[in-house]
Amino acid sequence: MEVAIVDYGAGNVQSVQFALDRLGVQKYTLTQDPDQIRKADKVIFPGQGAAAAALEKLDQLELTEVLKGLTQPILGICLGMQLFCSFSEEGNTPGLGVFPMKVQRFPQRVKQPQMGWNTIGKLDSPLFKDIPENAYMYLVHSYYVALAAETVATATYGLEYSVAIQKDNFFGVQFHPEKSGPQGQQILSNFLNL
Repeated sequence: MEVAIVDYGAGNVQSVQFALDRLGVQKYTLTQDPDQIRKADKVIFPGQGAAAAALEKLDQLELTEVLKGLTQPILGICLGMQLFCSFSEEGNTPGLGVFPMKVQRFPQRVKQPQMGWNTIGKLDSPLFKDIPENAYMYLVHSYYVALAAETVATATYGLEYSVAIQKDNFFGVQFHPEKSGPQGQQILSNFLNL
């Protein structure tokens, strides 16, 4: 199995690489090469930072249409999940439009960013095989995706929101599975075994 980690300069890909090493994944590539991404069996799309700058970089690398057109399983992590959506209030920018959802800023009444451990629930995806309800995952974000038909897990921080989304071969998680201990590792393993 070949795994491609999309390298577009938006985030700490090293922790994803370490997580794959811990899982014993033999073949993974950190790449911005469209052909390598298209040929991979699984694609991981991590991200941290600002949505508008990340989308601009994807355009420069000519990866926008490549990512939208993938047919193999692809996992967006944190900003990667948010970029799958149709619009982000962060920089008021259109996203990739895979999911018809809007990324919004948390209400001012809660401390931002949400940083640290939070429980996830209402788990409804093969990603969460052998993951118990209310498992703890590690999160760092100031923007969230509202609940929708594509929501497959929720968390609560001032309000209930989508902490994981799924549509066809596209999976997105707001938390960092690579930083979420054994249960995060299990989620990555579940993704690789899809």
